[in-house]
Amino acid sequence: MTRPLHPAANVTVSNETAQACDTEGLERLAGFLFRELRLHPDCELGVTLVDHERMTTLHEDWMHEPGPTDVLSFPIDELRSAPEDTEPLPGILGDIVLCPSFIGPQAAAAGRTIDEELQFLTTHGTLHLIGYDHMTQEEYDAMFALQDELLQAWWSA
Repeated sequence: MTRPLHPAANVTVSNETAQACDTEGLERLAGFLFRELRLHPDCELGVTLVDHERMTTLHEDWMHEPGPTDVLSFPIDELRSAPEDTEPLPGILGDIVLCPSFIGPQAAAAGRTIDEELQFLTTHGTLHLIGYDHMTQEEYDAMFALQDELLQAWWSA
């Protein structure tokens, strides 16, 4: 597994915060995830970095939970990984919203930089977009094992 040298074609990363973040790295990560998760390379994905206030509004409006959070995922076409013998379908994967100002303490606790934490959360959010969840222990174990495998490959490439 190797890192893509260029950003994915239909991935838009928008930083609406004052915090400097490696948005091009997130675009390249998306291309890597598309390949590794057997998603069509022309899938559309939006990743938006927002401030505390905007994330709080989104979290309360969509999840009905108070305060900000680190990541929200909004699937659109409910795409899934293609089986090995099938071509992936193109479509709109969805949107991931990240809050860089919220993730500082969790990044530090995990021994990661803000950009590494954004990569972790983009991977997490992408898995949510293709149907992974962590509501049960079995789902949690499967999702986090795949997430760890993908990030290990990304960070070691």
